Amino acid sequence: MTTYPRFPEIHVRLTGKDGNALVLISTVIRALRGQGIDQASIEEFSRDATSGDYDHVLQTCMAWVDVT
Repeated sequence: MTTYPRFPEIHVRLTGKDGNALVLISTVIRALRGQGIDQASIEEFSRDATSGDYDHVLQTCMAWVDVT
């Protein structure tokens, strides 16, 4: 059973940011890298986040990190 978010200890503030999907993805990637998450996991996040529409980007971000 998967628990969400995958990395609940990583807090990312997306409210008040540019709502562009690529900006949101980049913000989460920076947070993952900043917490020492391995490159394979970061690439998995990136592939998943870019595999759908804007709503999918938001859902993926929330599935990986604690989003505020």
